[in-house]
Amino acid sequence: MTTPQSIDRAIDRAWRAALIVPLLLAVLASAAQGQSQGEGARPAAPVIVAPAQRGEMVDRINALGTTRANESVRVTASVTETVQELRFDDGQAVEAGEVLVVLNKAEEEADLRAAEAILAERRLAFERAQELESRRFTATAQLDERRAALLEAEAAIEAVRARIANRIIRAPFGGVVGLRDISLGALVAPGDLITTLDDVSVIKLDFSVPAVFLPALRPGLPIVAKASAFGGQAFTGEIGSIGSRVDPTTRSIMARALIPNAEGTLKPGLLMTVELLKNARQAIIVPEEALIPRGRQTQVLVVDPETSTAESRDVEVGARRPGAVEILAGLEEGELVVTHGTQRVAPGQAVTITAVESGSEPLSQLLDDAAEG
Repeated sequence: MTTPQSIDRAIDRAWRAALIVPLLLAVLASAAQGQSQGEGARPAAPVIVAPAQRGEMVDRINALGTTRANESVRVTASVTETVQELRFDDGQAVEAGEVLVVLNKAEEEADLRAAEAILAERRLAFERAQELESRRFTATAQLDERRAALLEAEAAIEAVRARIANRIIRAPFGGVVGLRDISLGALVAPGDLITTLDDVSVIKLDFSVPAVFLPALRPGLPIVAKASAFGGQAFTGEIGSIGSRVDPTTRSIMARALIPNAEGTLKPGLLMTVELLKNARQAIIVPEEALIPRGRQTQVLVVDPETSTAESRDVEVGARRPGAVEILAGLEEGELVVTHGTQRVAPGQAVTITAVESGSEPLSQLLDDAAEG
């Protein structure tokens, strides 16, 4: 049953609602306007940018290898004899055929003089027999005997000269001798080490590569090698040959690279890290600092030079190299990406470009240049 009191309460509630709703709407509109004005008032963020550049990119295969001399030999004697002369110093560069050691050969030289005398006598006997045979004063059989005796004397001469040559030790190829392990007057026997000889004008670098990369291996493939002994210095070369078998235990194959070493910097026996450079191509490249991980996505902030605003953009990342990354999709050559200051910038926010890096200058120099500008 409706009473006058209930009617008054209903009228009162309706009146209050009519007053509150417009007030709430006004408050919300004011707050939205204030928020919009606050966002528009955010100052432009200072950033450092870099252009997306087109450059050469390669895929890299890493391995470990050991250096070897291009040619290497242990210098030894082939006979037992005393050392008469030493004609090299430790670490000396020698030419092919250069005399290194002379052993005592006095007895062989005496045998040579005796053999030469016999040869001279038999040559005269052969010439006399030849003249007599031409006049038919002697039999042809006697001439044949003189010819055989002459040939025997010549062979004896060659044998003595070979024994003398065995006592003169020469460099089989040009290279650098190692440390001397004998002295004058020492008795050396076959197999005794006199010194070592290495041709280091070219260094062979042997390393193993997993068989999964076998399709990428080929002679002429460029490599970059580094050794801890030389810090970050890089030595370039190329694959010269590839092994014929895959190791069934390690499932890897041996490869040999050739590294020019004209200055003799590298030595045999060094452990080196090897990077094989395959699939060379032209690609869009940006500094690694420009990448922003967003879960499974990777983004960059692209700056529009006309509006000076930053735009967030998804990109597809390819191969990497120290300090740079390949962009497969999402960027065009010449577009500016933010490399420093990404955490201070929101998509759509205005930015101020303080410096444009090319990739070769350090960050401190960019900051100094920006401060001077």
